[in-house]
Amino acid sequence: MKIPKQAYTTEFKELAVKRVKDGQSISTVIKELGLGDQTLRNWVKHQQKASSKALAAKWSPPKKWNCPDCASRTCGSSGRTKY
Repeated sequence: MKIPKQAYTTEFKELAVKRVKDGQSISTVIKELGLGDQTLRNWVKHQQKASSKALAAKWSPPKKWNCPDCASRTCGSSGRTKY
């Protein structure tokens, strides 16, 4: 017999991850909330990836091209490809 998949609310997931980030061990939070071992680890990993993507979206890379007349990889004055 197949065990039905448990559905958790977004708020529940966020609170569980927050407890881990606040310093509680994953094993303690798992026992207190009755979660599966890998479930909470996946939520924490997902939260870390989402945070790093948000930081990456805010960061803009420095301008790579030195030629003030062009904004593309090829400089119109020399015709060379810049990398």
